[in-house]
Formats: sequence, structure tokens, C-alpha cells
Amino acid sequence: MAVSSLSDRAPLPHAQPVTVGFAGLTHIGIVAALAAAARGARVVAFDTDMTLVARLKRDELPVVAPALTRQALSDPARLDYTATAADLSQCDVIYICPDVPANEKGRSDLTAVQSLLDDAWTAARPEAVLVVLSPVPPGFCRSQMRKGRTLFYQLAPLLFDESAERAAEPARLVVGCADPGAPLPASFRGFLERFGCPILPMRYESAELARLSYSLLRVTRGSAQSTVAALCEKAGGDCSELASAFAPEKISATPVGIAAAAELERDLAMLRRFAEAHDGDTSAVEAGLKVIRQQRNWVLQCLEENVFKRLPDAQLAILGLATRPGTTSTDDSPALALLASLPKLRVRVYDPAVTADPSWHAQLEAAPDALDACRQADAVIIMTAWPEFASLDPEALARVMRGKALIDPNRALAPDAVRRAGLEHYVPA
Repeated sequence: MAVSSLSDRAPLPHAQPVTVGFAGLTHIGIVAALAAAARGARVVAFDTDMTLVARLKRDELPVVAPALTRQALSDPARLDYTATAADLSQCDVIYICPDVPANEKGRSDLTAVQSLLDDAWTAARPEAVLVVLSPVPPGFCRSQMRKGRTLFYQLAPLLFDESAERAAEPARLVVGCADPGAPLPASFRGFLERFGCPILPMRYESAELARLSYSLLRVTRGSAQSTVAALCEKAGGDCSELASAFAPEKISATPVGIAAAAELERDLAMLRRFAEAHDGDTSAVEAGLKVIRQQRNWVLQCLEENVFKRLPDAQLAILGLATRPGTTSTDDSPALALLASLPKLRVRVYDPAVTADPSWHAQLEAAPDALDACRQADAVIIMTAWPEFASLDPEALARVMRGKALIDPNRALAPDAVRRAGLEHYVPA
């Protein structure tokens, strides 16, 4: 669903004024803040990083969502960035939304979520509503309830490469509640209604598990369905509620892309720990983790089998440095991980939104455009699925390349067109 059609669901003229806070301005938080401003809410966006806040005040956004940004900034007075937690006291609703990092074993670090939640509890007015948007394990929100205060969980956009579009025009809004039978506070419901889609209240645990379950189902289905049903019961959730969270959502049947692999691995590792703690069956989760690990290692394995055996000193072209399309972030970037594995090779790179840093690689050379990056390359690897790369002409690539290997883990180019150009097209099985 394109962001350009945002006006089709513009807030109703009689929508009550609302001020919405966002604590934690990583990818999730910035996209959610822009979506709220685009719906006519006044937004207070808070982060403890003063340098980041200064950049955001200059409209130097680490996300690439032109239509959403244009709509959000149509009235600059709506959006206020701040490094002062006390400014959250202005808000009717406050979202806790930092990205959740994971270590090399997939273990999630909830330190930022907990810290920002504590800041928000301190700053918020007693009647304000707090909402956790970050992915957290089942039981987290119930453990954070405070007497006389109101806390919800809301499912963040689930399609990893389309988070801006999904935040702008969600198919549905899944809300985890202490009591799903109780009416939502007027300020919170009024804000959610601005998005013009179904609102699905359910138990905290059902909503928290929905995110992790989607990641499992995205990787491997089959036995995953019975695993999810059993875990939902153990979590204290309701399977019918969980099913409703996915009713409007189409789970992609395409193989997992490398951009989504790090997020999926974190979610599945969180789900595995929960299952182990409740003596649940982890076989489907382990199968999903195996698929993800294979996907993350696939590009290097493909290079070793199809390029380096013939040309150990091959010159490479890497198209795409961003972690995912739509962002300038390189946190957990598959391209940077690949560069770290190839310290002695000459590599030319290009990304439409990220400026290459020479410190990333001793023989790194930045190119002004995609085609120039591919000149004299023995192999070209398309690491980020930017729309620009899908429009590349394989015939033009073949003319400027020295070799024939085109490694395409995200399936950016049409296989038939690549073959007609005489190139060797490598995609995951």
C-alpha cells in the first residue's frame, strides 16, 4: 500500500486534538512519529541522544520515506524533537519505541525500553496513556503495570522492508491490554481512529506474542502453527485473539530476505527463550533459526563457490549499504558484515541514501551511481533492495562488468532478463 495515498485516510475534521509522545528515536520511533504527525496529531519526539535530536531538528532524518515525511512536515508546528524527558508531560499518549538490539546469539537487550519507560512514567501526567511499541517478550507489559497508571502494548509494523508504508496506512492496529474488555481511554482511541482501520484490543500476552509468532510464520509455516497455538495458551493469551491479529495481514511466501534476517533472528531467539521457560516445543523455532542463519551466510557462501574458486582476488561491486530500503541506518547492515569478511579485496560500492565511510574497508571505493560501481567488477552483489536497483538494465550491467556473476539475495532483478544479458544470476533457493 503506497504512502502516496495517505490522504485517502486523512483524519476526520471533527477529530479531537491530541498530543502524542514518542520516546526512543531509532527506526521504529521516527517512522511512528512521522506517521502520527501526518495524521494531524501534535508530536513530541524524545531521545536522550542530543546529537541525534539536533540532526532531526534540521530535518536530517535517518529514514527514507519522502511521501510520509512531506505529509508530516506540511505543518512544522506539529513535530517537536527534544532531548528533555520532562517535555513528555505535554502528551496525552506516550509511545515507548526504541529499536531492540540483539547480540550475536540473538539475545535481546531491553535496557533502552526499560530506561525510556521509566523516564516516561516519571514525566507523564497521571492521566496520560503509555504504550510500548518495541518488540518485547510475552509478559513484559504485565510486569510493568503501575497502580493508578495506564499501559498498553501496540504491535509495530510487521513487514520489515515496508515499515514506513505500514505505519502510515496500517491494515489494523493490534493493542495489548491489561483488560481487553474495558474501553480504551478516549485520548488513545481517538488517536488510533485517525488511521481509519480496525482496532483489535486483546490481552497483553496475545499482542506481544503476535509479533514473535509472525516472525516464526514468516520464516517457516507447517509445524509453526501448532507451536504458536501451544505457546499462546502457555502465555495466558487467547488463540482466537492471536488469529485476529493476522487476519488482514498477508504472510509473505517468498524466502526471507537478508534485510529482515537480523530482526527475524532476534524475534525467534526471544520466542525460543519463552518456549524453553514454559517447557514448550521449540522444534519449529529452531527450524526457523536455521533458515535465517543460512540466509545470512548465503552471499558469502555463494561468492566462495562461484567466484573465489576461479578468482581469489576478484574485484567486487556492492550495491546497497543501508540495513534496509527506506533508511540511512547501517546498524546490522548485511553489506557491512560482508565487507568485514573480505578485508583484502577491492570493492566499489554505491547506495542512494548512505555515504560510504572509508574506515569500513581498507580497499573501499565509493561510486557516484550503481552502473559506475559495477565497472570492471568480476561480481556484483545487490545487498539492499532499493527500488532504484530493480530498474537496472542487465544488458548495461553486462557491458560494464568484467565478469558475469550477479548475486541477488533479495531478487531485485528479473531472472529472465539477467540470463538474456549473458550474466550468471544467483538467488537463494
